Amino acid sequence: MTSRYSAYTRLKIDHPAERVLSITFDEPASLNSIDEATHTELTNVWRTIDADPGVAAVVVTGAGKAFSAGGDFKLVEALTNDPAMRMKTWREAKDLVYNIVNCSKPIVSAINGPAVGAGLVVGLLADISIAGRSAKIVDGHTRLGVAAGDAAVIIWPLLCGMAKAKYYLLTCKPVSGEEAERIGLVSLCVDDDALWETALGTASDLAMGAQSAIRWTKYALNNWLRSAGPAFDASTALEMLGFAGEEAREGLAAHREKRRPNFPADCPV
Repeated sequence: MTSRYSAYTRLKIDHPAERVLSITFDEPASLNSIDEATHTELTNVWRTIDADPGVAAVVVTGAGKAFSAGGDFKLVEALTNDPAMRMKTWREAKDLVYNIVNCSKPIVSAINGPAVGAGLVVGLLADISIAGRSAKIVDGHTRLGVAAGDAAVIIWPLLCGMAKAKYYLLTCKPVSGEEAERIGLVSLCVDDDALWETALGTASDLAMGAQSAIRWTKYALNNWLRSAGPAFDASTALEMLGFAGEEAREGLAAHREKRRPNFPADCPV
């Protein structure tokens, strides 16, 4: 690995094929949960990739049985208690989405097992998303007690329509790999044992293709996402506002205690 990526110590970065770079969430013991340092690296790495002339395509996956379990409890607790952390994470959450959208290189995701939070941002914003049959896609923001932020508002309605987006984002119901393909949330669903081979093969095909044509097509298509920028910006701001409230504290406590949350009956909105 070149020195260009030496600063990225929380992500596993390799070159599995010619002109293809792979990013692996590599904390399998915690189902690849994302802490503060990993969140920062995941936000910044897309600019590094965009500037790397040796990379023509990217494939992203998770080590072990999960793609990513999302933010770890320490990070979520810091968001509920520390205004400075909320502002830092808010900026990063916006930059993460826009950095992926603006990265000129095509991105392929291989979604294996649970996919939640910031990991799910990459999984669904990838230009080609491939899920294994055992994939379990969950946007759990409202269950945690905050508005559906991350990439939910910018990408879910465009992929699967407003009706399905509202159903899954408001209820936090899980979506299997097969159901995700059926409703258009992902590009493909394949058998688990074929997931990596399919994703890497797709990335390799893209890396060997007509680069200007592929990158210009991605840029033009992503104007659909850029046009949703105001709605996305509002969602991330409301998400961070929620972390300062009682619902988020109860949601975090319920997650830790593995119980159903008992949210306050009174709504300040």
